[in-house]
Amino acid sequence: MANGLVIGIAVVAIAGVAAMIVGSRTPPEPVAVIMPETLTAQARAGQQAFGEHCAACHGAQAQGTGQGPPLVHVIYEPNHHGDGAFHLAARNGVSAHHWHFGDMPPVPSVSERQVQAMIAYVRELQKANGVF
Repeated sequence: MANGLVIGIAVVAIAGVAAMIVGSRTPPEPVAVIMPETLTAQARAGQQAFGEHCAACHGAQAQGTGQGPPLVHVIYEPNHHGDGAFHLAARNGVSAHHWHFGDMPPVPSVSERQVQAMIAYVRELQKANGVF
């Protein structure tokens, strides 16, 4: 009986924390991003494309701004938002679902190759910052 109670309390606590992290509608503050010492060639290309197409809303280092969320955040780690989510976001846009930034419009001027490079950039930033 005591083990069941402890397990039940743990499950409720974990579910509550997960709901706070995943379901939060309060926009996160921009985060301080640690840049990796080096970026791969693909990530460097992604950094340039990200600067041209994404930085106005997501910040040059994907740290977030008042216009868009930080991508160096647990919400965007690969197990929650896989690489395919970034491809779909660029191609189709995204309805607001985690934060109150509003919908993200599609970015038709970005190629699939550029999106792949931007993903490499974001993933290397995430890794340098302990997101995955």
